[in-house]
Amino acid sequence: MTRERSAPAPQQDAGRALLDEYLDHLSHQRRLAPGTRRNYQRDVGTLLAAVGGVAVERIESHHIRRSVAQLHARGIEPRTLARILSGWRGFFAWLVRHRGLAANPCAGVRAPKASKSLPKALSPDAAARLLDAPGDATLEVRDRAMFELFYSSGLRLAELVGLTTTDAHAMLREAEVTVTGKGSKTRAVPVGAKAREAIAAWLERRANVAAADERALFVGARGARVNPSVVRERLAKWALRSGVAQHVHPHVLRHSFATHLLQSSGDLRAVQEMLGHASISTTQVYTSLDFQHLAKVYDAAHPRAKKKT
Repeated sequence: MTRERSAPAPQQDAGRALLDEYLDHLSHQRRLAPGTRRNYQRDVGTLLAAVGGVAVERIESHHIRRSVAQLHARGIEPRTLARILSGWRGFFAWLVRHRGLAANPCAGVRAPKASKSLPKALSPDAAARLLDAPGDATLEVRDRAMFELFYSSGLRLAELVGLTTTDAHAMLREAEVTVTGKGSKTRAVPVGAKAREAIAAWLERRANVAAADERALFVGARGARVNPSVVRERLAKWALRSGVAQHVHPHVLRHSFATHLLQSSGDLRAVQEMLGHASISTTQVYTSLDFQHLAKVYDAAHPRAKKKT
């Protein structure tokens, strides 16, 4: 088996130039968010590094399979590998359409199968214990408003951090929030009474810490828009202090919102719209959670389900 020689610098530069063109296409034609663009840049860059300098037009399916295998051996989860492979596939599909590449080397290559895991939602009692925890310091009032809004409306972390004071006043006036999620898709989601109370309380304190020209609704101790990592850290500590056993991060509150709403209403389409899922198949994972809940009720209550002692 012959080893491929490292490509000279011009070939590497050509690959990077094509990647830059592709990223510009994603930004201007498909209008993807900056974070999504960075993911594509990192993932395709990983491939270009993994193939050892092979020119882009000479990359074949065996290069793709070997690169996937190498990433898997490094401990990258199958779900992440599937996302990375999707990014590679999109890059080569663009080269086929716009740069005359003969074929997509990712065609027919699949990531290892991932075991299906259900989102870990809090129980309603645990959610109440978390959100009802005492705390009256200014940043604690901010935290409560953030966490109530996560649970009330099922927002993603980036959506919450991106809110402005204009959004907050609209929430208080109209009892709903409009956010732009993945794929630049805009949706309006109801905001519950508890969340509105918490936001109003935060707005009364916000001026004590926010910079004079800062428009962000949620700000950090230095007065600028709060960093997502700070939100994650504060929520984890808040949950620990509240006596919630499991690790709680923003997506747990989003999962809890969806699970509890589905258990109460059974309206999968409504939950899909409020979560901003492009496909209802993404939302259907919550039907399994709902079935588990109903199965426990059945086992506990139905006379024919009980084991004889």
